[in-house]
Amino acid sequence: MPAVIVENDESKWADQTGEHYHFPKQYRAILTEGTEVLYYKGKMTNKIFSDQRLSTKPHYFGVARIGKVEADRNSTKGDLFAVIEGFRPFESAVPNKLDGEYLESIPPRLKDNYWRNGVRAIDQAVFDRIYAYAVLEPNEADDFRLTDVVQDFETRTTGTEGKHISYFGVRYERSPKLRRQAIAIHGIKCKACDFDFEKAYGKHAKGFIHVHHVKPISEYEEDQVVDPATDLITLCANCHAVVHKKPGELLSVEQLKSILHGRWVFDDMA
Repeated sequence: MPAVIVENDESKWADQTGEHYHFPKQYRAILTEGTEVLYYKGKMTNKIFSDQRLSTKPHYFGVARIGKVEADRNSTKGDLFAVIEGFRPFESAVPNKLDGEYLESIPPRLKDNYWRNGVRAIDQAVFDRIYAYAVLEPNEADDFRLTDVVQDFETRTTGTEGKHISYFGVRYERSPKLRRQAIAIHGIKCKACDFDFEKAYGKHAKGFIHVHHVKPISEYEEDQVVDPATDLITLCANCHAVVHKKPGELLSVEQLKSILHGRWVFDDMA
């Protein structure tokens, strides 16, 4: 069954539109993997966000699909978040009411508090009715540009031309969207040594962490779907560098943990 997910201008969660969406555990039965969702903007009281909205009135502004649902590690109330897949923003707002009638069907028992729900299950007919009014923005591929917080530890090659030494680096592209989803799933502590940049360096380093590809992207023969839950992991700079220290002997995170606990030794250290 499809659903509507509400995104407020101000929230206790630092969600990224079209990337991940936090929600209380009471909505777990509604937001399951594969659920089609419509993004909805309802509460709009702070004018500072007016230039980020498609309308000044309550409206739908995008469509997407629920990916994997994960536990929110920072919550003490059992809150969850979903990875968002296939987000398509609308070119213009779809109002919640047309010709004096709401596009969503409001059950009589919820007439007084229906719009307070952050997640609302709707039937397919309602979803199709709202979606029929939408004009989608052109579909663009994910932004795979390198970001300034990503370190390259992939294999390089060198060559010479006469007396001049030239360096040929292989550039591997990464998706900032996948990076943010991986951090939302795995957190900002190193998964090998538990190092936390903010605790060590203060607010200047808040949110900083490296994201490691479990399978090096240099081994991808072509574009490949990456699951941020299983194919990516968060590591501190030191652990990330050690994992890639010997390109031909890439360490797994479990091997790295064993080294840190003195249970695994390199052959050349014997």
